[in-house]
Amino acid sequence: MKSPEVLAPAGSPETLIAALRSGADAVYVGGKRFSARNSADNFSDEELAEAARLCHKYGAKLDLAVNTVISDSEADDFCTYIKYAASVGVDAFIIQDLGCAELIRRSVPDAMIHGSTQMSVHTAAGAELLSALGCARVVPSRECERKVLAEISSKAIETEVFVHGALCMSVSGQCYMSAVMGSRSANRGRCGQACRLPYSASGKKGHCALSLKDLSLLPKAEELAEMGIDSFKIEGRMKRPEYTASAVHELKNALSGQAPDMALLRGIFSRSGFTDGYFTGKRQDMFGVREKEDVTAAQSLIPKIHEYYRFERKVCPVDIHAVMKGGQALTITGKCGDIAEKVTGDIPDKAMNRPTDSAALEKQLSKLGDTIFTMGSFSADTEEGLFVPAGKLNELRRELCEKLTERCIQRNTPSYTVTDYVPSLPEARVQRCAGALPLKVYCRTAEQAQTALKYAQYVILDYKLWERDIPDIPSDKAILSPPRFIADEKAIAARLAEMKAMGYDRLFCHTPDHIALGKAAGIKLHGSFTLNVFNSYSAEYLHDMGLEDCVFSFEATLEQLAAVRTHLPLGAAVYGRLPLMLVRNCPIKNEVGSCDRCTGHLIDRTGRILPVVCNKDSKEILNSDILYMQDRLDEMKNISYGLIMLHDEDSEQTAAVLSGTKPKGNITRAMYYRGIL
Repeated sequence: MKSPEVLAPAGSPETLIAALRSGADAVYVGGKRFSARNSADNFSDEELAEAARLCHKYGAKLDLAVNTVISDSEADDFCTYIKYAASVGVDAFIIQDLGCAELIRRSVPDAMIHGSTQMSVHTAAGAELLSALGCARVVPSRECERKVLAEISSKAIETEVFVHGALCMSVSGQCYMSAVMGSRSANRGRCGQACRLPYSASGKKGHCALSLKDLSLLPKAEELAEMGIDSFKIEGRMKRPEYTASAVHELKNALSGQAPDMALLRGIFSRSGFTDGYFTGKRQDMFGVREKEDVTAAQSLIPKIHEYYRFERKVCPVDIHAVMKGGQALTITGKCGDIAEKVTGDIPDKAMNRPTDSAALEKQLSKLGDTIFTMGSFSADTEEGLFVPAGKLNELRRELCEKLTERCIQRNTPSYTVTDYVPSLPEARVQRCAGALPLKVYCRTAEQAQTALKYAQYVILDYKLWERDIPDIPSDKAILSPPRFIADEKAIAARLAEMKAMGYDRLFCHTPDHIALGKAAGIKLHGSFTLNVFNSYSAEYLHDMGLEDCVFSFEATLEQLAAVRTHLPLGAAVYGRLPLMLVRNCPIKNEVGSCDRCTGHLIDRTGRILPVVCNKDSKEILNSDILYMQDRLDEMKNISYGLIMLHDEDSEQTAAVLSGTKPKGNITRAMYYRGIL
């Protein structure tokens, strides 16, 4: 069985050194832009080049996170950055935005692309789709259970799994809380961690209903390895070097069959300990916060952790051969695997007192302490009665190690084809129909759907409406919306086949998983705003994949939306409670104890009420305010239809919404005017 890669985070050069010296096989970092951990120190261009050299010195790989969505105005800078990163030898690019994937391919055709967990892939079908799109690796959602990870890892794509570190409450790529509440978009790397603030289902003061314990699957490392997982990923680009070093060290121990020191890891950093609830499917005890004991415990452990990365890690035995003969320059050859280098010194002197013999040569040349090398074999071809000063031998040893190190770096640095591609957009503009803007209406009840038929171009049916029975909705007016998180891929695929046979042939796609399942079922595909289409390149990419249309990201401004150039018809959300989070673990049940005591909402520290929609395998936390843009439709350029999202409206309220009546209570204009950071 091939040993899995240990992939460590580094938010700074110091942490990079800690990761590599502790034994990481690969490190992932972010630059000053386009990284989903924008508040980490991150790496300047010069530091990125040095990081690549340092990784390749150890034979490790360097993955660059460019896993935010980008705007059209950033495409030029993005391509320039990708070309630079390729030129310094970055081994792979981690992406969320499908448009970014296309820009990378055009800029560096042979680049290695990894699909970030921000893509929200949580099925084998989704993983296969990424493989077909040219991704070499997928990072599945952290919410996947072991059987799903096993299915994904059996596909023809490398699988990278988070095994240790912080857990977001929301499925990655499906969180809009920070953006809606404070214009700090998680999809742009600016998450303000609003979820770590107090929320309660019952009004309990100071209760943190959306804070999970940290993940740790280190005790399951051997099981994951046997499953075929290719890369074990540690979360934490915003953490200290000691955190990364300890996690790498204990993960290496776990993979070698030793029990990881979980007490040490908890002492370095945790939130009320660790959980493996998503992996095992036992999600009853997953919530936790950073407590005083968690903070103070680390102080006594830090000196011990420093020993893990205080010295250079030895990665390469070197065989040394010396030739010392009278009348000719001393030569020393070092061989490390398939690399060999030779250094030449002065002609040895005749010994006045103690001559330099083979043992003396070996003694000086084996002092490899501050290098990545260990002494392999030593041999010498010498004549008696000659002398070389120890200082000269030390100089030659250092020169030899420097040359070998440089050769190691060169051998491990990938070489790419870098093109002169400059981003360009099609001339196409989205065509808006004359007259009233067509509406697609997302319905959660049969009553809503029946009422919406009178107003809508299409009625989007929530999965609960077609899971078993289906309301009396004409198939040519219906779009099926699958669960946003799919726990049972086979069941959804089977139900889609049944619905297709009944004439329902349109699917509302929330993630790449849904696109894959829709393609397999042979039905028409419509994109949701949860695909996070934020630029023209992503829109064109979906058009080329065969989607009929897509709702543009509601994190975009009206100005950005108006500037999009694509052949893909675009929609915009114009009414509804925006989803703040998609979660697998119910924060209400965790607090009140059982479903029959459900309050149906959370309350934040300001008293705002956030409705919580319960689905079979996930929950949706909705915004307290209602998005309302129906009085501003003339300002929404470049769209083909509006998306109405209903929640608990009855028939009368649904009719009022669809006729454009302003809702009672607080309204929001989302980011259409204020934008995001």
